[in-house]
Amino acid sequence: MKKLAIIGASYLQLPLIETAKSMGIETHVFAWAANDVGETAADHFYPISIVEKEQILDKCREIGVDGICSIASDLAAITVNYVAAKMGLTGNSVRSSEIATNKFEMRCAFAENGDPCPRFFCVDDVHRDFDLPFPVIVKPVDRSGSRGVTKVCRAEEIDPAIDKALAESFEKKAMIEEFVDGREYSVECISYRGEHHLLAVTEKHTTGAPSFIETGHMEPAPLTDETAAQVKDVVFHALDTLEVKNGASHSEIKIDGSEIKIIEIGARMGGDLIGSDLVRYSTGIDFVRAVIEIALGNAPDLTPHGETCSVMCKYLLTREDVEMYRKMQETEPDRILKTVNFNPDGIGAFSDSSQRNGGVFVFRV
Repeated sequence: MKKLAIIGASYLQLPLIETAKSMGIETHVFAWAANDVGETAADHFYPISIVEKEQILDKCREIGVDGICSIASDLAAITVNYVAAKMGLTGNSVRSSEIATNKFEMRCAFAENGDPCPRFFCVDDVHRDFDLPFPVIVKPVDRSGSRGVTKVCRAEEIDPAIDKALAESFEKKAMIEEFVDGREYSVECISYRGEHHLLAVTEKHTTGAPSFIETGHMEPAPLTDETAAQVKDVVFHALDTLEVKNGASHSEIKIDGSEIKIIEIGARMGGDLIGSDLVRYSTGIDFVRAVIEIALGNAPDLTPHGETCSVMCKYLLTREDVEMYRKMQETEPDRILKTVNFNPDGIGAFSDSSQRNGGVFVFRV
């Protein structure tokens, strides 16, 4: 029986654990013990923080794992690629991990290789100079999920925004970048031995300024064939820039007319049920299974199976959202495809994606 190491134990990793088990693969899950669902769903659970690369490496060697992977986590991706490199397993290089998980290093790589991205400056608690007109976006260099992100329109707002970003940053560094107009999308791809495959383009819905917290996603995004082809070319070139050769990727872009700008790229599957559910419903391709196949050193099966449909996931953030969900339950229950962590009592104030505690559901559009 093949043995698969999975980094992380939250509900985001549950589809990975369940799919691997359905494939007859023994699952070994690593995460800080927090009573997450993956702790009991896995065949074996190890209470080791996902950032403890050496401890996880030692245990994976002891187990003799055949592959290692994770979905929807930049921090986990660093450990995945580190262990894979040390054990000769399939993954991306350590250098790729460095530039794909640090927004400043990523921007520098894009600028050097001609990938279209916003102009940017790196700042810290001492050095806060930048030469950009307002409005600007301030964000930590090394976080995801809208943590520490602020749109700043006036000079007097810049220091509080930098302080907020630095407080969230592991490295205590932030980035100031030009604000780019346009609609927001993400691009879900999978790569094997340097060959990229575009699976879906997702239209993103957010709270807007100042923090742009994601409220939902829709697939497939309503793009013309010409624009979709441009998106594919831009994203594939950027993946080569980041040296992404194996596994999932989640590229965030903005499109304004004919102009495409890359906001950032994660060398991992998108969260918010995008990779685990929306891609499967909208394309018929089992993205999660493909990630596992690549981790085990095999070419992914990208054959569509079953019926497909336009689909959306929506986070329950307000009382109106809950009323919409309950009305759909009553009048159109067949439209609801999946519900995760429904908790109307969790609705309240939130400042980043980690505080969206009302639940999320997936439904046919």
